[in-house]
Amino acid sequence: MKDERAHDVALLLVRIVLAMVFIAHGGQKLFGWFGGKGLEGFTPAIVKMGMPPVVATLVAIGEFFGGLGLLAGLLTRIAAFGPILSMAGAVALVHGKNGSFLPSGFEYALALLILAVAILIAGPGHYSLDALLRRERRGFHVSRALPV
Repeated sequence: MKDERAHDVALLLVRIVLAMVFIAHGGQKLFGWFGGKGLEGFTPAIVKMGMPPVVATLVAIGEFFGGLGLLAGLLTRIAAFGPILSMAGAVALVHGKNGSFLPSGFEYALALLILAVAILIAGPGHYSLDALLRRERRGFHVSRALPV
């Protein structure tokens, strides 16, 4: 039981940190948070790399809403696909040619990619809305578990 709890806490911590990164970066791309210029600033960079403008919108949506899903642990495995696709593209199409090391290398994007893949494989853990909904469907109700 102790190992299961540690596993669930570890998944929660990874989900929270990953979510914070993707909500911030996706929000910056979508809404211009943190001094960003939103899609107006992000789209030209995507086009300059030879991709269609719609890719900018898809990346921003995948990062932001994927991050929200990871944070809540809701539809977690599906939510992980936004960050996975975004970071796979970042490694393969943007940073890969620059070698491993920052500031322009792929190491950070690769680390985020692997963390998102780990969540995809392991699932959200006990401390998530997915787990709560699963317990509700099995007949466990939160109201019965709370002290009266």
